[in-house]
Amino acid sequence: MMKYKEEILNKLLDKYERSKSFIGENKTKQQFSINLEKQFLKYGDEAEYECFQALTEAVYALEELGFVTYKRKKNDVIDTVCLNLAKLHEIYQFLSRTPKAETNRKLINLLNTYRTKNELLTEFCDEQCKRIAKNQKPEYFDGDISEYEKLLKAVSMVFNVKEETFLWDFSISVFGDSKIFESIKGKVKRLLFQYGDFPDEETVLEYLNIVKNPGHIYMKGNGVIRLYGQTIDLSKLDEDIAISSSLLKGIERINVTGKRVVTIENLTSFNKFSENDTFAVYLGGYHNTHRRNFLIQLYHDNPNVAFFHFGDMDAGGFYILLHLREKTGIPFQPYRMDIPTLQQYRAFAKPLTDNDVKRLKSLSNTEFSDTIAYMLENNCKLEQEATDIGVTAIGD
Repeated sequence: MMKYKEEILNKLLDKYERSKSFIGENKTKQQFSINLEKQFLKYGDEAEYECFQALTEAVYALEELGFVTYKRKKNDVIDTVCLNLAKLHEIYQFLSRTPKAETNRKLINLLNTYRTKNELLTEFCDEQCKRIAKNQKPEYFDGDISEYEKLLKAVSMVFNVKEETFLWDFSISVFGDSKIFESIKGKVKRLLFQYGDFPDEETVLEYLNIVKNPGHIYMKGNGVIRLYGQTIDLSKLDEDIAISSSLLKGIERINVTGKRVVTIENLTSFNKFSENDTFAVYLGGYHNTHRRNFLIQLYHDNPNVAFFHFGDMDAGGFYILLHLREKTGIPFQPYRMDIPTLQQYRAFAKPLTDNDVKRLKSLSNTEFSDTIAYMLENNCKLEQEATDIGVTAIGD
């Protein structure tokens, strides 16, 4: 019977806590009730007499405590059970249930504590306070305030990482435990991508210098690198070379011996890339501080060389190009990210998802407006791996 008493009260409290009365917006007095037969299907089943008897006794017991009132049908069967709002404090104590109002107060205090940590958290925390005021559940909150604070703490610290740092080292520095950050990493990435300015959700942590494994930059083609006093002429190699992030600071100079630099978004495309008079760079799928510093040095050492970026023809690819320009100050030009390329490889295009459409529309006022209009009209996007690289693709 105790189980039924708790279930009845929790169902009634759930209705109350979702109501306008809970936040004081209802102008008329509300009554909160449940239909016993609808909430407990066995109550109306004649073959389930034991359940019928136990539920009936549970309602009688709750009425004796003053927690509920009830109404009967003509056949003397209990119809509806109503919550006694005057006994809310005692009911919460009886259930050992934390009142939602108390949880909300703690959440607001927590959000106010973190809202000044960085601009992203200011926007996020302000939005959650508005949601609470409307009696809506805060985003990314699963009912555990201590877990919610871990999320906010992680987001408050990620922008302070200036050097490439392993996930477990970041976790230890923030939480004193190597495994905690891994357990909330997914939520952190989604929150950062939703409220921040990042071209891709999957690599958002890498953009902020938090990595699972050491990062590398891959390069090949017409270029000579001076690294820790040693000279490497890439034009004499048949394949690419990879330089780890920890070694990038040792690059003294980069001389591009060709006419152009092309940064490439995807590894497959980089591997098959073969262009005369070109220095090609694969950034490992993201550009964090080390990679951006490398590109800035590359641009500084070669001011008369044209810079291009080759990426997917989707919202993410356009975002990455715009992000590269913004963060490096380099006037990257798009490479094969236009309508003719879409038309040429239309057979390999994929349909747009709802999220694709939303993100593309947010870029409709950029230089890609004509291309985006074509993509939306023709319901298509194109991965760069689907295209062939031709020596005439970039003009001299």
